[in-house]
Amino acid sequence: MVLEVQGIDPDRFGIEWVSSAEAPRFAEVVTKFTERIRRIGPNPIPRRRRAEAGGEPMTIEPIKLGKEKKSLFKDKVMQLLPDGGNLNACLTCGACSSGCPATGLDGMDPRKFLRMAAMGLDEPILKSDWVWMCTLCWRCLYVCPMKIDIPQLVYHARKSWPREDRPKGIRGSCDMALKHDTCSAMGASEEDFRFVVEDVLEEVRASQPGWENLGAPINQIGAELFLNQNSREPVTEPDEMVPLWKILHTVGADWTYGTKGWAAENYCMFMADDESWERIVRTKAKAVDDLHCRVWLNTE
Repeated sequence: MVLEVQGIDPDRFGIEWVSSAEAPRFAEVVTKFTERIRRIGPNPIPRRRRAEAGGEPMTIEPIKLGKEKKSLFKDKVMQLLPDGGNLNACLTCGACSSGCPATGLDGMDPRKFLRMAAMGLDEPILKSDWVWMCTLCWRCLYVCPMKIDIPQLVYHARKSWPREDRPKGIRGSCDMALKHDTCSAMGASEEDFRFVVEDVLEEVRASQPGWENLGAPINQIGAELFLNQNSREPVTEPDEMVPLWKILHTVGADWTYGTKGWAAENYCMFMADDESWERIVRTKAKAVDDLHCRVWLNTE
């Protein structure tokens, strides 16, 4: 009744109960309400007030917060946001931060990171260690009602760091993967990988009843599946490879490892080194093609 007296369409108003622990539910409610408002169209009140004022436009001087500052990072942000780069698309609802495993680390969270970027605060954004604490898990993007791609913002912030200043562990793993066609971040060679797989397979066949015919093929041309394996398993935890072999054996999968491109991880991606990332992926893809496998199965 009050809304109608004020000339406001009641459909522009809504009340929903959503727990702070229900980020997906919050995203759903906000998305549906936003779609409803878009269907209704612009608010007619400003037009009616202009008409009452004799048709003269009602203008409000914008508040200026000092001299405008050019922001290179902000330009990248604008290209990633929905609705043509509308920086007001963020509702500051906090859904992105509610499920983020990195929220609170280094005094940062996804919402704060996005708002600082939108405000052109380049220096603190591009120097924050928080971008390396983000796992790029996409939870923030999943729950965001406006589908703002915060992981891409983080990725661009990582790219802005000089290579030598990026985390030593990630950088070292990327560089190590580039040394061999195995793409192993732990430096395992083709010979090392073959030896470990064959040795573990022989032990399982000999010591575990019922698995005498277990297979772990390598370089089998024409196999359906080309299987990648995280370098950690063959190098430090070789027995961890066996459960997956047993699953594939049980379902009768036609699969193979390759001595080239077998390592599943790609630290060059996490380091935001596009050129090295692409090189790693192309090396793995070539290994799959060379064996004429139809499906590339990456366990990462």
